[in-house]
Amino acid sequence: MFEGAAVVRLEDGSGRCAGRVEVKHQGQWGTVCGYSWDMTDAAVVCKQLGCGSALKAPKYGHFGPGSGPIWMDDVRCRGTESALSDCTHNGWGQHNCNHRKDAGVTCSGFRLVNGSTACEGRVEIHVLGTWGSLCASHWDLLDAHVLCRHLDCGFAESIPRGGPFGRGTGPVWRDSFHCDGTEAHLGQCPVTALGASPCSHENNAAVICSAGSASLRLVGGGSRCDGRVEIFQHGTWGRVLDDQWDMQEASVVCRQLRCGEAETAYNPPKPQRGTGPVGLRGVRCAGHEANLTLCNTSLPESMLAAGIAEDVGVVCWGSRQVRLVNGPGRCAGRVEIYYQGSWGTICDDSWDLPDATVVCHQLGCGGAVKAVGSARFGEGSGQIWLDAVNCSGAEAALWDCPAGSWGQHDCGHKEDAGVDCSGFV
Repeated sequence: MFEGAAVVRLEDGSGRCAGRVEVKHQGQWGTVCGYSWDMTDAAVVCKQLGCGSALKAPKYGHFGPGSGPIWMDDVRCRGTESALSDCTHNGWGQHNCNHRKDAGVTCSGFRLVNGSTACEGRVEIHVLGTWGSLCASHWDLLDAHVLCRHLDCGFAESIPRGGPFGRGTGPVWRDSFHCDGTEAHLGQCPVTALGASPCSHENNAAVICSAGSASLRLVGGGSRCDGRVEIFQHGTWGRVLDDQWDMQEASVVCRQLRCGEAETAYNPPKPQRGTGPVGLRGVRCAGHEANLTLCNTSLPESMLAAGIAEDVGVVCWGSRQVRLVNGPGRCAGRVEIYYQGSWGTICDDSWDLPDATVVCHQLGCGGAVKAVGSARFGEGSGQIWLDAVNCSGAEAALWDCPAGSWGQHDCGHKEDAGVDCSGFV
């Protein structure tokens, strides 16, 4: 913050990184009017306070009415300013506002430090007024994907170990996030709070985000690795339309997004089609390209005119997920798998402790206490995805175990399998 910048603070929130925005001018604290207040303005406040990035920019007295002068109205930041007072506004004390419309901010309390770009570095969390590092022992790619997306840095390319971004100086927090990868920010993920406890600074959580290379995203699916394809060009997200979308193009999309192999290429049904601008119309890939823009995207109009170009979607191998539902917590319940874009259950035929062990390990829920059947946690609905599962217990994921073909079974939902894990370790 350069000299002359007005000091800011956040009042009546959950900590120093959330609350009603107050500015000190001529020795007196006052508020900011919520007219035209937006996320760009909030981002400048969070940056000025060292509170990470902005999560919310509530207008109109969300944190209660302030008192004293209303110093700023019609604030319009570009986002590059070092301090809120550097942004354009109507002039100090010039407003047509009241304290019921006082602006507020909620900052994320997350940041990346010591990287060569804003989109890589050691993960730091703001807790109780202090920035500290995050222990890497439970940090995974799904958590990192959520942080990268929130920081507008694309998706997580890697989570390097061994402290490549230096040592932190504050506390090392062992909080463990349980993101499924679809959340807008880490604050939406379930968390196990373990506090500050022994964890070496060489074991700090870190991430390298894709940043500018994240020119694709999948929307409307149940994970970041399935859904309708959109491409980022010229500062905006646009739809991808094609008349002959197949597995070659889908393979390129899945590879570019680090989502594994392609399982399905499809045209979304009418309710799931996009309505925004078109970013790419017509694409032909050989299937080996590293990026969709390296495929042939300069197709003649005559070729496209022969078919109807529609929205396109993909399901990648990386979209597969497992969860436990209808139990007393996230580590016990009916086993459900997300496959081919929908959640389904598992039949209890031959379901035993090694099978349950793989599920518990996959979810970071310790060991298996019980493998239960007969819909002990209630009957599910939709597909029964797997039957006759026969894990050794050492597999990394449930779908790595021997089992019948996907969707092939002789079961009803009254035979849905469940798991009781030992809990978080």
